[in-house]
Amino acid sequence: MSESRLNDLIGSGVAATMLLLLAQSGATQPADGRITYAKHVAPILQEKCQICHQPNSIAPMSLLTYEQARQFAPLIKYKVERKIMPPWHLDTSVGIQEFKDNRGLSDEQIETIVGWVDSGAPFGDERDLPPLATFPDPNRWQLADEFGEPDLIVRSEPYTLAAETQDKWFRPVVETGLTEARWVRAIEMKPSYPDGRQIIHHSLAFLEQDEPELVGLASTAAGAQQTAGLFMEWAVGKVGEIFPPDTGKLMLPGSKIRWEVHMHAIGHEVKHNQLELGVYFYPKGYVPKNRTILKYFDASGGSNLDIRPGEIAVTQQFHVLPAPARLENFQPHMHMRGKAMSIEAIYPDGRNELLSHVDNFQWNWHNNYVYAEHVAPLLPKGTTVVVTAWHDNTADNPNNPDPEQWVGWGDRTVDEMAHAWVDVTYLEQDDFDAQVAARTTND
Repeated sequence: MSESRLNDLIGSGVAATMLLLLAQSGATQPADGRITYAKHVAPILQEKCQICHQPNSIAPMSLLTYEQARQFAPLIKYKVERKIMPPWHLDTSVGIQEFKDNRGLSDEQIETIVGWVDSGAPFGDERDLPPLATFPDPNRWQLADEFGEPDLIVRSEPYTLAAETQDKWFRPVVETGLTEARWVRAIEMKPSYPDGRQIIHHSLAFLEQDEPELVGLASTAAGAQQTAGLFMEWAVGKVGEIFPPDTGKLMLPGSKIRWEVHMHAIGHEVKHNQLELGVYFYPKGYVPKNRTILKYFDASGGSNLDIRPGEIAVTQQFHVLPAPARLENFQPHMHMRGKAMSIEAIYPDGRNELLSHVDNFQWNWHNNYVYAEHVAPLLPKGTTVVVTAWHDNTADNPNNPDPEQWVGWGDRTVDEMAHAWVDVTYLEQDDFDAQVAARTTND
């Protein structure tokens, strides 16, 4: 059965049809000791799925109970087997594999779920059920668990989106109200709940300031050129950014946030949609050693992106680091025809290293793959960062709205993009050398 047909069944809520699909699979009730919901599957759903699959959250159906999970068992198998859900679309066979935010399933967990569905989705012994999981308010500040409430909250102007309309972009500029220079250790962005999460494709927050960000910076070419820049990017699948210890961004008095909000209609009017930007500061007077810049690493040459009908296109761009740096994350950004993206490092001595490869890009999830601190790439000055993107404009791509359409670069969802958002922490040479030496010693 096709993915689109299964998704149609979700939308219609035809539980009996889903049960019929399960019956037609030829599955029978397994013997005792086989995989069961209570003992094996429920813990996986609690750990990896239920945070989204619960009432009033962003998923299309709830998976809090056995009855709910069994109803959608064929769809769960389909999504899990193809590594579409949970949304972790990284190639696990190459590159760096240790991340701070890994929400993917292990091969063993995938086999468990598939085996459970194939054996008839049995419940098992009620005594094996784990305690019911409790989940925090989805509208709370997610980083408050670690940092408390934000020190500064900046709100966009509200916007009402019609039930049926073309994609909209909203670009208000608002004052931060900041009266003194402060260094930022974490940032979070959240749309209004719940409809804002459904209509926003992504949002950018640009920090506009009257002075260059020179206080306490590493004295590199990269740190001394910007008076304003991208502060935070949000898309479905991303919460915020936590900067490594002794690293941050500087906000100055009188600074402003220039919003860029990309929205799409969902069939009913959404009134007064608003985004909030939560900023967490270092203590007053504290100046971190290093500065992090959110970089736009293009793979397509911008407006040069040109994808023929029925074609799988490959584009690639090169970016030379002007100073020693540590890459904190990898976040591919493409639209409906996006297929895969990789990031590589070509070192000054000619060595080549594949850092990460997303081989199963899903346009409606813009995952941010945040490297664990002990494996975040340390790249010397002069390293070339290579970003390669693949777009599938064929009929085989289930997300492709029109495989006969010639596609170029553009802001609309039906257009295409190809870039990666990467937090780059520029380092002084002695700090870079010390971090490289520390890793060598630990190895």
